[in-house]
Amino acid sequence: MKETLLGMNGVIFAYLGAVLAVVLAGFGSAKGVGIAGEAATGVTAENPDKFGQTLILQLLPGTQGIYGFLIGFLVMVFAGMMPGGAMAMDLETGLRVFLACMPVGLVGYFSGVRQGRVSAAGMNIVAKHANESSKGMIYAAMVETYAILAFLISLLMVLGILL
Repeated sequence: MKETLLGMNGVIFAYLGAVLAVVLAGFGSAKGVGIAGEAATGVTAENPDKFGQTLILQLLPGTQGIYGFLIGFLVMVFAGMMPGGAMAMDLETGLRVFLACMPVGLVGYFSGVRQGRVSAAGMNIVAKHANESSKGMIYAAMVETYAILAFLISLLMVLGILL
């Protein structure tokens, strides 16, 4: 019984890492999509035909939440946290998984919020020069680069630890 409980300590940290990856990246995306959505409603209220262009800019900050979700899901699958999976994990492995989840969670939060702000600013391009809306998308996509890098490093670390 004692050995089983000690083996479970790592699972707790792996769960915590998965939760933080999903929650932090999700919070950043929700906030970013909200910021961009507020700006989009103003543009669309003035000209309903610009809905499609503003929707694309609003959707961009939502990807960070997807990246966090994917890392959380992979941790659950490969750590045996799904029904019928093995639940024993040593403390060191659990802490390593926890740390591997942090890049996507933290960078996802901050880049989601910042990307929402850049997307909101891009709504000005849509409002004034609709044919130039791709420039606003490019600005917002530049912020996405860092979310992708954080996702990749978390992915490589999680797979390196659990496979």
